[in-house]
Amino acid sequence: MNRYPLWKYAIIVIALLVGAIYALPNLFGEAPAVQVSAAKATVRVDTGTVTRVEQALSGASIAPSALSLEGGSVRARFEDTDTQLKARDAIDRALNTDPSDPSHVVALNLVPRTPNWLSALHARPMYLGLDLRGGVHFMLQVDMKAALERRADVLATDLRNALREKNIRHGGIVRNGQTIELRVRDQAARNAVFDLVQAQFTELVLAETTEGGDTRITATIRPEAARAVQDQALKQNITTLHNRINELGVAEPVIQQQGADRIVVQLPGVQDTAKAKDILGRTATLQVRLVDESAEGLAAERGVGAVPFGSERYLERGGRAIIVKREVLLTGENLTDAQAGFDGQTQEPAVHLTLDGKGSRIFRDVTRENVGKRMAIILFEKGKGEVVTAPVIRGEIGGGRVQISGAMTTTEASDTALLLRAGSLAAPMEIIEERTIGPSLGAENIAKGFNSVTWGFVVVALFMCVYYAVFGMFSAVALGFNVLLLVAVLSMLQATLTLPGMAAMALALGMAIDANVLINERVREELRRGATPQAAINAGYDRAWATILDSNVTSLIAGLALLLFGSGPVRGFAVVHCLGIVTSMFSAVFFSRGLVNFWYGRQKKLKSISVGTVWRPEGDATPAKAD
Repeated sequence: MNRYPLWKYAIIVIALLVGAIYALPNLFGEAPAVQVSAAKATVRVDTGTVTRVEQALSGASIAPSALSLEGGSVRARFEDTDTQLKARDAIDRALNTDPSDPSHVVALNLVPRTPNWLSALHARPMYLGLDLRGGVHFMLQVDMKAALERRADVLATDLRNALREKNIRHGGIVRNGQTIELRVRDQAARNAVFDLVQAQFTELVLAETTEGGDTRITATIRPEAARAVQDQALKQNITTLHNRINELGVAEPVIQQQGADRIVVQLPGVQDTAKAKDILGRTATLQVRLVDESAEGLAAERGVGAVPFGSERYLERGGRAIIVKREVLLTGENLTDAQAGFDGQTQEPAVHLTLDGKGSRIFRDVTRENVGKRMAIILFEKGKGEVVTAPVIRGEIGGGRVQISGAMTTTEASDTALLLRAGSLAAPMEIIEERTIGPSLGAENIAKGFNSVTWGFVVVALFMCVYYAVFGMFSAVALGFNVLLLVAVLSMLQATLTLPGMAAMALALGMAIDANVLINERVREELRRGATPQAAINAGYDRAWATILDSNVTSLIAGLALLLFGSGPVRGFAVVHCLGIVTSMFSAVFFSRGLVNFWYGRQKKLKSISVGTVWRPEGDATPAKAD
């Protein structure tokens, strides 16, 4: 009746081991470290950077406790802060030979002290949120009106070119805000415009009015197309912000959409608000220019002559000089998309660009007139330019689709496409909210949150042991197992723990012990009715299950509502709350019954159980079989 089969005990043991392994990294704390990341979008951090960092530390007689490439940055971990500061200076001198134009950001950071054997199992500690670690918080408002007006500009240019190609006469095209207006004088031109827009400009909807002898046609962006433009602008801005924040050396930045036109940026560990604002507000632009192929230009490129008048010198990724003409042919405003792919003929990795109407017309003319010459694509950041690529023009390129290929790997093609696509913001942004949280306040929040959870657990466990005796001890052990599982699941999901999350963890303790209270009281009730101890245990768990399930499901529904409709701290609370409900149902029912069955289930002639004082109704002579 009260015996678990072996497979159920196996599940409990496995859950206990997995929970212990994945919760363990949270006990090791953090170590001082130096993080190396790219200061420019064109600089790559790879295994070669790891080798250079290792050589710099070796030259300074500094031995890191760990050195690894993680994501897009190199992290060197040390035993103390003094060594960390010396290592930062040594690495900075080795990587940034020109202090006025640094290629890498060498930042102080904190990284987990997780042992290698745990890291090999992908066991990592939870991230700490802004309120626990300190840092800066920004709320950015994206100017969606500007994004739509920019799209209307592109459509107006494309429509003008399409009308010219079809020889459709009109009285001029004007963009007025987010609408495009044009005039035609006869019905034939009106019908031709409508046919053209319906065939080639499906994202526009037309309306017409008659003014004198002319027909004024107004084109507006369809609502679904406008939403697509806004979504794309928001995603591109978020991607650009991710690229820029790498400069700050932030290990776990939070960059997420909030609402339809806002972006939340949280940078744990960053205290320099001015530096963060400078990075977030930085502008990056793309320019397309012709390479100076004159004898003087080629000589300057080889370093044996001066740069000719009317040209400028820029460097490629590999450090090779390129002499380009000052005349700007195209800018990033003419680029609508960039995707990595392959050359249709050679199958080499390539980057496919899509230009707007104006850009495609200019590009067609430039490529027709400069076959065999090189064309440089330059990225400007902070007023300094760097050549992304300088391909040779093989022939006239029309249609607004451009391909860049030759001497690049698949990874380099993807990086170049991302760089060209997200080199600048799709729409302007404004900081509308700013908060700074100091590290001392974060440490105080951690201590208070940890103490609240710890003392809540201790007081609840003591009460259960005193009031329910041995069954109370089982409940306390199950409560500890619940905390272990909850921390392990949060760590496996790499969730960010915030102060509201710690509050939800404390609440989860109360909800978990509530299930055990229901079970213990049901067992007592069965004993008062005269049931045998084994029957009381079985009936107590079976009859309490329906009540436990109902109460937890209703709480879970409320938690899911907070998760779906909430934002920021509310969602952090909801995540821990929902996970705590799931783990509490497993620990309070399945795990605690396993303990009870293991302790009492082996005894065939069980005469009494220790479930605290069983109060009998007055006048009832039936003995209660409890200690």
